[in-house]
Formats: sequence, C-alpha cells, structure tokens
Amino acid sequence: MLPPRDLPTAAGLALGAAADLLLADPRRWHPVAGFGRAAAALERPLWRDSRAAGAAYAALLAGAATGLGVALDRATRRRPAARTLVTAAATWTVLGGTSLARAGTAMARTLDAGDLPAARALLPTLAGRDPSRLDVPELARATVESVAENTSDAAVAPLVWGALAGLPGLLGYRAVNTLDAMVGHRSPRYARFGWAAARTDDVANWLPARLTAALTVAAAPSAGGSARGAWTAWRRDGAAHPSPNAGRCEAALAGALQLRLGGRNVYGSRVEDRPVLGRGRAPTAGDVPRAVRLSGAVWTAAAVLAALARGLRRR
Repeated sequence: MLPPRDLPTAAGLALGAAADLLLADPRRWHPVAGFGRAAAALERPLWRDSRAAGAAYAALLAGAATGLGVALDRATRRRPAARTLVTAAATWTVLGGTSLARAGTAMARTLDAGDLPAARALLPTLAGRDPSRLDVPELARATVESVAENTSDAAVAPLVWGALAGLPGLLGYRAVNTLDAMVGHRSPRYARFGWAAARTDDVANWLPARLTAALTVAAAPSAGGSARGAWTAWRRDGAAHPSPNAGRCEAALAGALQLRLGGRNVYGSRVEDRPVLGRGRAPTAGDVPRAVRLSGAVWTAAAVLAALARGLRRR
C-alpha cells in the first residue's frame, strides 16, 4: 500500500497563506523578530573577521531553526489536525507578502502626497539604501525593485521550501534569509563573517527566484502588464544583476510593467552602479501600486502551487 498523501501539511500551507493575506505579520511577539534578537546576541561573542567563524555562526542558528522544524514534524506525524495547525502557524509566521504590499502601498500614498521627508523615512522598511538624497523617481525605483526582489524572498521562497520540506523547510529558510539580512553585507565588518550566510541564502533562493520570474510572466496581465515583455527582460537582463537571484525577479517585473530598473544605489558609504534591467521608462509613484498588485498575484499563485505540490506528495 502506498503511504498517504501529505494533506495536513498542504492544508497548513494554504491556511497560513490565507492568514497572511488577511492579517499580515503577527504584530506582537513575532518569532522571526525573536530569532533576530537571538542572532544579534550570539553574534557578539562569536564574531571574528573570518569566513570560518561566520560559517559556524550561520550553521548554528540555521541548524537550530531547522532542528526545531524537524522536532515539530516528528511530534505531529501521527496527528494530522495538529500538523495542519502547526504548519499554518509556521507559514503565517514566515510569510511577509501582505506586509510587503502594505509597505509598498504606504510608500505610493506618501509619494502621491508629495511628502518627500516622510517617503524617505519609509524607505528603510523596504530597502537598505541611503534615502537621504533620493528624489521621488529614485524612491519609486527603490520601492519597485524592493517589491520585485522581496516577492521572492518574503513570500514565494518560504512557500517553495514549505512544499519541498514541510516544517523544517519553512523554519530553516526563514532563518537563512534573516541571517543574510543581518550579516550578509559587503561591509568591512561582514565581508568575511557574513560570507557563509550570504552564499547559503543565494543557494536557498535559486529555485524560488526563478519560479517568481516565471509566475511574473504568467501574472503580468493581472497588473495591466505584458507577459512577453516580462519573459524577454528576464531572459535578456536577469543575469546582469550582481545577485544570482534578485536580477531575475527585478528584470521580469521591469519587463512586465515596461519599466527601466537599475542604476546607481547608495548604501551608507558604499556606492554601486547596477546594470539596467528592462528597456522601458523610469518608474513613477503611479507604478508602485501596479508592482504591488503584480506581486500579490505572483505569491498567491505560488501559495496555490505549493499547497497542491505538497498535497500530491506522499509521506
């Protein structure tokens, strides 16, 4: 007899995605924030200016999160209702699709109101670049680029790993991505210490980024965009980006909405001149809601696919 299909995990993925759509991130006692505080506390005694120290740090924290997922998986293996509820809670915790949409929408409204200081103050919730000298077009570009990249990082990727590996995949992926955000920088402090976290995140996001680009092609018409433009820009420009993953998402969205992304970005004292992605016009404040709408369509489709894929898998 064939083992049963993993319908409890599939149902949990669907319920968790629905919770994120309706409620966004938990407002208080967010487990990811707690993980971040623990990671920051552990960094202080473990930091060394070496790749080996950074690899040990990343392995310890990501391994602990994944191990918790394994323990929860085993504890609920013969308890389908508990498996569904725990998976739903974990999925809701690790997803950030609706929070991303709300941040993008808030930026669009602020730009439309012409409140440049408030828009600059909002940017750190979306992107890590220095907002102090950015004008409205540059703030719009930064927001659209962040929405494109984080559609994969904050929404599609957790769902992919939930479909592939269940609870360990959900928790392990979020740990890896959080560590990359914390220490995976090219700053003097983290160039070596954060190397392992950054490379692990690159590997973890390889498949989700390409799925995000493919779903952007499919969903482009939902935002009044061009599927052909998304495909062309993805295939032509995606590999030009310094990230092996973000460029695919950004290029596909640029092509879908007939925009031009990339250019000069300032991160504190560091300046990067990024390749141009897409051959359309520069983004405006009015393009941010379109990007948010396309992002929502993409990750909702990913949630459906993840639940279906997990439901077809046998335990």
